Amino acid sequence: MVENIKRPMGPFPSLPNGIDRILKEHFDRFMERGGFPPELREQDGIDGCSLFNDKEKLRIWRDGRRGGIEYWDEESGVLLRGAVDNILVKGGKLIVLDYKTRGRSPEGDTHEYSRKYYQTQMDLYNLLLRKNGYQTEDYAYLLFYYPNQVTETGEVIFDTELIKMPTDPERGEEVFKKAIKLLQLEEPPMPSPDCAFCRFRGDLSL
Repeated sequence: MVENIKRPMGPFPSLPNGIDRILKEHFDRFMERGGFPPELREQDGIDGCSLFNDKEKLRIWRDGRRGGIEYWDEESGVLLRGAVDNILVKGGKLIVLDYKTRGRSPEGDTHEYSRKYYQTQMDLYNLLLRKNGYQTEDYAYLLFYYPNQVTETGEVIFDTELIKMPTDPERGEEVFKKAIKLLQLEEPPMPSPDCAFCRFRGDLSL
């Protein structure tokens, strides 16, 4: 990061990005009508919630390259930025709603899967919102879409599962502080034995 050395780009599936785009458009149509899409309306736990209806602000918050939700740490001069998919509002507090895709039915492992891969992301989203002066609930929602079947006419049918994930902005801030310390090092840290990229680079140098 400090030396602006980027990992080589390989083939990357564009389907998740396409799904993400049409889901945002899908949710925005319901937001403009003051409602929820059926896959969210049918989920438990969203009573009293509504979709965040400041469309211009949401457009900025979704743009991870030219906008996003930002926080400058004045002491270090380091910028923290995140781009959300959507926001729910409940009693004046904001709740992050993030769209996720999986290739198969979760089969009961979604909570463990979510904590393993998305906990830090959700902690940092809540941190960013609070640093920008917003009140947030101490949880976020992940809405998983996964394919169920293909109809005879070629339409892919997706099922959904909503996961409520507890969040901790203080834990997110600790991660941010650790990242700042790494960025301020004059020499890069020693590679971690748990990092597959470091092991691969080490093998190439043999």
